[in-house]
Amino acid sequence: MKGVTIGFIGAGNMANSLIRGLLATGVPASSILASDIDLEKLQVLVTNSRISSATNQQIANSADVVILAVKPQVMEKVCSEVELDQNSALPLIVSIAAGITSGHLQDWLGRQHAIVRCMPNTPALIGKGISGLFANVNVSSKQKQLAEKLMNAVGPCVWVDDESDIDTVTAVSGSGPAYFFLFIEAMRDAAREMGLSDETANALVYQTAVGAAELAISSEEDVAELRRKVTSPGGTTEKALRVFEEGRLREIVERALKAARNRSIELANEFGSNE
Repeated sequence: MKGVTIGFIGAGNMANSLIRGLLATGVPASSILASDIDLEKLQVLVTNSRISSATNQQIANSADVVILAVKPQVMEKVCSEVELDQNSALPLIVSIAAGITSGHLQDWLGRQHAIVRCMPNTPALIGKGISGLFANVNVSSKQKQLAEKLMNAVGPCVWVDDESDIDTVTAVSGSGPAYFFLFIEAMRDAAREMGLSDETANALVYQTAVGAAELAISSEEDVAELRRKVTSPGGTTEKALRVFEEGRLREIVERALKAARNRSIELANEFGSNE
């Protein structure tokens, strides 16, 4: 990303994580600008990372990539207040706001922008996230590569061809960490109930979750086969899994993901109806 100026409109947790990741990959601090309505928070970011602060308009005027990292509720106001130079090349717009479609952004910004929608997740805060990306028809292959390099600063990326698939990405990975947190919480509480100390329960459950995930990622075998290998006939694991199956865990998971996807669609429609 040599010679590319990156501007962040919004300096919240996700923007902070992206900036830290970019700096760690060798992007010079002098190439990064950030703005935020909370000037005190912005100053802390500038002091800690040595990037430059700017106004929204200054970022729109000078950045090659503008990352929209504000809350969805204020996105229309932010976009509508920015005036892009009619005689200059338009920047690549990368939005990490949930529920805001590329069509919404196009309407609010005016003109035909190259827009990439991104759905990261909270493990991005420690560089362990994954992001789903969608590019509208105005995004060039070079700009797609640039967007991917940006988001790779906080974890791997996957592209979807249909923007509606971002709603499914939201349901699977965007909201997904909370599902695992809930399961971890339930296992921890059960371990405590059965007599283990808080410290022991936490250590066992957290490391089991990390180890299982890393094994699934590194193994060439499907997770179903990994599950079968640890499930001895008549053993303890089989007994526990039978309880899950009898409780229709798979159906519960499917219903939960569909509920999240449907809510993502509803939110997009709600933001659109406010135009």
